[in-house]
Amino acid sequence: MRLTRRDFLGTSATLGALAALPRAQGFAPPKRDTTPRVLILGGTGFLGPHVVAACKARGWKLTLFNRGKRNPRLFSADEDVETLLGDRDGQLEALAEAVAAGRRWHAVVDTSGYVPRSVKDSATLLASATTQYVFISTVSVYADSATEGQDESGVLATIEDETNEDVNANYGALKALCEQAAEAACPGKTSNLRPGLIVGPGDPTDRYTYWPARLARGGEVLAPGSGDDPLQYIDVRDLAEFVARCIAERIMGTFNTNGPARRHVMRELVDACEGAAQALTKERPATSVTWVPSDFLTAQNVAAWQDMPVWIPYEGDSKGFHTMRSDKAIARGLTFRSAADTANSTLLWWMVQSPERRAKPKAGLSSEREAEVLAAWKARSAAGAPH
Repeated sequence: MRLTRRDFLGTSATLGALAALPRAQGFAPPKRDTTPRVLILGGTGFLGPHVVAACKARGWKLTLFNRGKRNPRLFSADEDVETLLGDRDGQLEALAEAVAAGRRWHAVVDTSGYVPRSVKDSATLLASATTQYVFISTVSVYADSATEGQDESGVLATIEDETNEDVNANYGALKALCEQAAEAACPGKTSNLRPGLIVGPGDPTDRYTYWPARLARGGEVLAPGSGDDPLQYIDVRDLAEFVARCIAERIMGTFNTNGPARRHVMRELVDACEGAAQALTKERPATSVTWVPSDFLTAQNVAAWQDMPVWIPYEGDSKGFHTMRSDKAIARGLTFRSAADTANSTLLWWMVQSPERRAKPKAGLSSEREAEVLAAWKARSAAGAPH
């Protein structure tokens, strides 16, 4: 059949009218969903839920990949959060199937990588399915904790046998190898974030939490050193927010993420925790704080970091541990909330934990042991021994 010019013009007009008709009547073809999607390896522990919250606040959708053993129902009712079940240690089938089916994510956030083998496996599998791999590392990657003011150029810890996966013995060196594994699998699209102690609501270690919980009990509180030793830590919510910022702004590279931005000392932490206790505790004994020198604590077998959590003496080989520089991350938007905010939020969270949980803190001195050390310190002081 031969089409005339009149037929062609008529057909074109009809097609144009038909194309306009569905939109005018509300039948426009469905738009492609361009909502950013983020995959979190882990997601239900400490940092993970806060990363979920920071991403959801931006309207993003989340996929979690985990074993389904820790807080399995945490996001079960959230339609914007799906969970793929598996184990990154050799059981990546669910992820592999998703990638093979064409699933793609704007970013992957690896909150659970501790050995390079598993990071290599996950990053290699996901390299073609994402444009950014955010790895949560640690300032423990640095070989030197004595030098003050280290930035990201500091020498990294190493391990002679790189197949040794004893995380407790080789935590920093293995994390450094994890960073390298992520970058090798996803060259040019990796963000390695190096926080120090992560603190705040949900803290599973009880290190920071020991202090607001202890001040809330009142009485005489044993505190380490003079109160002037520097401290660094980051509120989990601030770290999660920076993770989301890195994704939103496509920030790649390696960043120390330790706070606060200015020098912060042990006395300020104790004062912030006392302020939280005053605000949130209705009745408690009168409170006093007794600062005890580090050499006496050592003689009493009171260990920094574990018995006196967060604190490490500002001396010798540990002088640089709490003085890392995070200028690079701060310049890209890393912010830190106030010490009072962290103390208040942590104590509020602690107060709603079960009595069984609060009865067995995982860090810090027991009440009995604290009383023994305070009594020994007073006896020494009364005897006139030099401090």
